[in-house]
Amino acid sequence: MIRIAKHIPRLSALARASTRPFSSLPSLHSLTEEEVLLRDAVRKFANEQIRPKVREMDEAELLDKSVLKALFDQGLMGIEAESKYGGSESSFMSAILTIEELAKVDPSVSVVCDVQNTLVGTLFNKYATEAQKEKYLTRLNTDTVGCFCLSEAGSGSDAFALQTRAEKHGDYYTISGSKMWITNSYEADIFLVFANVDPSKGYKGITCFIVEREDGVKIAKKEIKLGIRASSTCGLSFDDIKVPADRVLGEIGKGYKYAIEILNEGRIGIAAQMIGLAQGAMDEALPYMFQRKQFGTFIGDFQGMQFQYAQIATEIEAARLLTYNAARLKEEGKDVVQQAAMAKLYSSQVAERASSKAVEWVGGVGFTREFPIEKFYRDSRIGAIYEGTSNIQLATIAKYVKAHYAK
Repeated sequence: MIRIAKHIPRLSALARASTRPFSSLPSLHSLTEEEVLLRDAVRKFANEQIRPKVREMDEAELLDKSVLKALFDQGLMGIEAESKYGGSESSFMSAILTIEELAKVDPSVSVVCDVQNTLVGTLFNKYATEAQKEKYLTRLNTDTVGCFCLSEAGSGSDAFALQTRAEKHGDYYTISGSKMWITNSYEADIFLVFANVDPSKGYKGITCFIVEREDGVKIAKKEIKLGIRASSTCGLSFDDIKVPADRVLGEIGKGYKYAIEILNEGRIGIAAQMIGLAQGAMDEALPYMFQRKQFGTFIGDFQGMQFQYAQIATEIEAARLLTYNAARLKEEGKDVVQQAAMAKLYSSQVAERASSKAVEWVGGVGFTREFPIEKFYRDSRIGAIYEGTSNIQLATIAKYVKAHYAK
């Protein structure tokens, strides 16, 4: 019989050899002082300035201009950018906390902030030239909405089958084609457009261009959606619009690489939106369950109900830990493809379950538009679709799992 003790160093020896005390390892809930201050400030801002307008924006299917201005005024649209460009110079985790807190009140406002930070802002921060940053990043951080234009009618999950073309003419390009499902496009003035400069090279011809609304971008009608109604989603068309060559973002032919990288970060942002949504639904439902009685007992005190909200609370916490872990790994510069996919997949599933259960828990009022829970349920449905469907996330996770075992 093999004695384990002979083959494994004693714990005390390991502790002596370690240069870092075990007690110094932080939990996933450990935040810097700056992150705590930002989270609390965003929570207060969301409750005081956004909450009173949520229903009105949802019914009108339009983002209130005062809310958008407040997002800029609070420094929430350029969280990671350098201060010299009007940014807040905060951490990626700060952006994730902001997205989560906003989603507890209104997931529509949350995704406006999410796309601006994790997609548009990150692309500029990483790949823009100094001149491009001075001209565009300053605007994006202070008063101008941007959008990420990748999806097309024939290229959703198969994003790199896009048909939008860019043709070189001396010192400028002409861009022709169309895009669909573009978030923030109704309010945007700056568009990051992915187009192929050389179809013979396949996806290696895809390039990212900085396009301005005044270049001739045509905004189609806003989609009439089930949820996140205040967040605009429009189609775009480009009819041989002329774009100077110095508005290529990054390198020619590297657009596919940039999109893949950025969408991994974006998925962590969507995961944060979904856990915020799930928590928001819980926060609305639970107080009601300890105010309303049936058969002389608070609804929340029935054991059948206790088991349900205990289960959902556990799932929200698990989703939050997946999301925070992915965010911290990203900050450490590590590969987060699998962790981002897991966080996005699971958080979207939890958001749907939590909001659906919350509707049931409060009964008839949960089915009315007078109570905010039904909106959380409608909003939750998008989590399994945008920035990579749940099946795409599962395929990504499966690839990593297979690579680990099939050696």
